[in-house]
Amino acid sequence: MAFTYTPWLLAITEFLILVSITKSEVPAIIVFGDSSVDAGNNNVIATVLKSNFRPYGRDFAGGRPTGRFCNGRIPPDFISEAFGLKSTVPAYLDPAYNIADFATGVCFASAGTGYDNATSAVLNVIPMWKELEYYKDYQNKLRAHLGNEKANEVLREALYLVSLGTNDFLENYYTFPTRRAQFTVQQYEDFLVSLSRNFLGELYGLGARKISLTGVPPMGCLPLERTTNILGHHGCIEKYNSVALEFNGKLKTMASRLNEELRGLRIEIGDAYNIFNQIIRRPSLYGFEVVERACCSTGTFEMSYLCSDHSPFTCTDADKYVFWDSFHPTEKTNHIISNHLIGHLLEKFR
Repeated sequence: MAFTYTPWLLAITEFLILVSITKSEVPAIIVFGDSSVDAGNNNVIATVLKSNFRPYGRDFAGGRPTGRFCNGRIPPDFISEAFGLKSTVPAYLDPAYNIADFATGVCFASAGTGYDNATSAVLNVIPMWKELEYYKDYQNKLRAHLGNEKANEVLREALYLVSLGTNDFLENYYTFPTRRAQFTVQQYEDFLVSLSRNFLGELYGLGARKISLTGVPPMGCLPLERTTNILGHHGCIEKYNSVALEFNGKLKTMASRLNEELRGLRIEIGDAYNIFNQIIRRPSLYGFEVVERACCSTGTFEMSYLCSDHSPFTCTDADKYVFWDSFHPTEKTNHIISNHLIGHLLEKFR
């Protein structure tokens, strides 16, 4: 079922949206990253990491699975709406949409990807360099659609959302021995930060000026990680959370330096870690009843095809759960996190 906010939170959200509709200077939302922001690009590539089937999307408009790893909407959708744009940001590879749809928002993200090309190779998803290639293709189509002057204005004034990094650690570094043989975890953090810097520099070179950069969440508290933490009585793996905080801090330092070095660039850090951590540590304050397991199937290890519409264990009310599947938050959680970020984004970029 779709979730209901408490009256005060709903009122704040509506106020922000109302203000943004009348004053927004952001003409489009452009999205890069992983499953935290993927609107369905993996639907059309040769990978097993997909979510274009129920019960995914059961609380989306029309109960339609779109390829979002959620029961409903994800953060870019809420952010787009808050800036007075459309309520969903479509995937670039979705054949149901065209350049007219993408002119005010487009998503290039791919579930399972990371800064490290070795991460995207694990499940054969779209690497970040390819996301940039799709963006270049989009630029050409946008210029043909709007004309050079108008298109360049949209590209310059658009808000770019960049969200990834979790897969680099959980799907790659801590799963396979190759990177661990090459790097200590701190060295791998530095390696990823250098890749992030290069990506943001390329994005700047292609015209981006307003960027929201989100690091990694409390990844040690994902249901999948709790499931494997047998010796820790299925609590959070705090070592992973410490890595997340350390990595996020390095991203923030790098972003500050880029802001100083590149004229006209404004990178703002989207601090999703702290609000997500508060939800996990004190779920009842946000109206949640279950945090240690997810809604879908047994909620311990399932995601993608293992998250089955036929499972008798799938919950009936996702609003009671912090997590939708073993790796991804519910729409309600996404909405709360997004609202936490939206005020700052509107202040900096409206």
